[in-house]
Amino acid sequence: MQKENVYYATGKRKTAISRTWLTPGKGQIIVNNRSVEEYFPIESLRRQMVEPLKLTNTIESYDVKASVDGGGISGQAEAVRHGITKALIMADPDLRLTLKKAGFVKRDPRVKERKKYGQRGARARFQFSKR
Repeated sequence: MQKENVYYATGKRKTAISRTWLTPGKGQIIVNNRSVEEYFPIESLRRQMVEPLKLTNTIESYDVKASVDGGGISGQAEAVRHGITKALIMADPDLRLTLKKAGFVKRDPRVKERKKYGQRGARARFQFSKR
């Protein structure tokens, strides 16, 4: 969805969903109406989240506003990254190849496998005793 230089995209990872808006600006990032430093206190998650902007040298060109729901802190950071990537592609379709090579365009499909009944976990079994 696009409206007067505002690019909107939805990013997903595990059970986290991010609604992301990209607007031309100075590089300000706001997640759930809080600053990115306040919402993601871990530096590595913040770095991971802005990778698409750094890779395309547009970190100073756009302001990011994201609304994230579900999942944990790591999944949320990756959902925001996915949303930023999709919005960047809408803003400039020429960036798609660069972002695709970095592996940011495709949603990461890995999710936790459910625990099965009669077992200790998804794949782990209870210890078997022959006698």
